[in-house]
Amino acid sequence: MSKILIRGAKVLGGEPQDVLIDGETIAEVGTGLSAEDAQVIEADGKILLPGLVDLHTHLREPGREDSETVLTGTRAAASGGYTAVFAMANTFPVADTAGVVEQVWRLGKESGYCDVQPIGAVTVGLEGKQLSELGAMHDSAAGVTVFSDDGKCVDDAVIMRRALEYVKAFGGVVAQHAQEPRLTEGAQMNEGIVSAELGLGGWPAVAEESIIARDVLLAEHVGSRVHICHLSTAGSVEIVRWAKSRGIDVTAEVTPHHLLLTDELVRSYNPVYKVNPPLRTERDVLALREALADGTIDIVATDHAPHPHEDKDCEWAAAAMGMVGLETALSVVQQTMVETGLLDWAGVAERMSFKPARIGSLDGHGRPIAAGEPANLTLVDSAYRGVVDPAGFASRSRNTPYEGRELPGRVTHTFLRGRATVVDGNLA
Repeated sequence: MSKILIRGAKVLGGEPQDVLIDGETIAEVGTGLSAEDAQVIEADGKILLPGLVDLHTHLREPGREDSETVLTGTRAAASGGYTAVFAMANTFPVADTAGVVEQVWRLGKESGYCDVQPIGAVTVGLEGKQLSELGAMHDSAAGVTVFSDDGKCVDDAVIMRRALEYVKAFGGVVAQHAQEPRLTEGAQMNEGIVSAELGLGGWPAVAEESIIARDVLLAEHVGSRVHICHLSTAGSVEIVRWAKSRGIDVTAEVTPHHLLLTDELVRSYNPVYKVNPPLRTERDVLALREALADGTIDIVATDHAPHPHEDKDCEWAAAAMGMVGLETALSVVQQTMVETGLLDWAGVAERMSFKPARIGSLDGHGRPIAAGEPANLTLVDSAYRGVVDPAGFASRSRNTPYEGRELPGRVTHTFLRGRATVVDGNLA
């Protein structure tokens, strides 16, 4: 590989520096660097971050290639500044065996746009009745360390306990979709004033909070790790905060859409705003932002959930739940966290790269921007302002809640082990 010199980039938002990439590795970081035969990229004060890592992505392959494929999903990831994503297990067939997770892992290797780390299902077929081949998936070529039935809750306390006990043996983590199913039967949106006025079935906050409370206590009892997917309520924040104060090994994520959007948008009856967990209130949004800032919530994860046009362009009750998010996540975090003064760019790097990689035990990603480290990098034009147009997405699906909305920031370059996957805002 040729050498690449990124000149005048604000590393983690600090003072401008030069970064020299030689092959797959960062060779040098400093000022006034030069290199013979190096390709020069004039950063002009753009923000240089470690390549982003998403702990919660739905790539849909195998089985729902009409929504997304590993190739299109990783192209979307690279466009959004990601160099690694964790692929959720709710595919067809479900990723509950070594064979299926290895298939997803190999498809990621072939795509070349970012690394794909499969997540294994906790239970066979996501049915919540019998543990999957957790050990076999961990011992496979994919080396699975994160397990989740995301899309469904592991609501049986005995099954959840057994899963926590099993993964403890190899340092794995169970990522829980916290949703008490009996409390959300027929639910269409957040339970509150708006749902009452619209006459839509309410999705109470306690359906999420009760499962989180149970699972942090189970994790404490077993001495294992639990991760809370897409935390969405102020009450959930307080439970996680309490658990961490007791020394319980719990981590949590928040999605970009839960940092920005509220249930007031459902008044439009536009199914693009239908998501699981549902959009909550302004009070919840502000609590989530504060919790992300103070570290109660550890990371931002997209929950990128692509759906074909026909699954969203229909009446509200029939519409699928979910939003695409890989290509807009960093912009939403800039707007909600950086431009509000809640986080600086180093804090963004911690929550969108360093910590997700640590939680998922992912080697080679979430590393410092320093000599000798893998050249997984993202260059961001934070001064850019643009209107979201899903027609330009690399994802196969277009179900974004941000269409027509102005968002700040744009990824101009993404590097995966020194190879540019995005150049001047376009896929390489």
